[in-house]
Amino acid sequence: NYLCFETSQSSYITSLILFSYSCLGGSDNFKHLNEIDLFNYIDPNESKHKRTDRSILCCLRKGESGQSWPRLTKEKAKLNWLSVDFNNWKDWEDDSDEDLSNFDRFSEMMNNMGGDEDVDLPEVDGADDDSPDSDDEKMPDLE
Repeated sequence: NYLCFETSQSSYITSLILFSYSCLGGSDNFKHLNEIDLFNYIDPNESKHKRTDRSILCCLRKGESGQSWPRLTKEKAKLNWLSVDFNNWKDWEDDSDEDLSNFDRFSEMMNNMGGDEDVDLPEVDGADDDSPDSDDEKMPDLE
């Protein structure tokens, strides 16, 4: 599970079954505190977080891999300040085989998505053909 908190200047994160987050934010450096009673416990040694001046992205590793959670929180209450980051979504069945090092290389992966210039593409019939296509015909005037 990934959690992202925006506008953080200083923070600390503690976790096991109660996920606590606090930071100083805003122009007046007001202390903000949020706590999430997690559905089940997490492994704090395998969980990671990355803090920037603007946000904190947390990757929480479940304590028992291979077990699905029906939700992140213990209670079914809707937390308006909490949302899912679908850009980092991962199915729970895949979590045991994945290395957390990918968490640190996410931006590197996005920068390399331009493709490979050395790849030879196969010839496509009609790709360089100068013959007119059926959609090149003149459209009849509207009445």
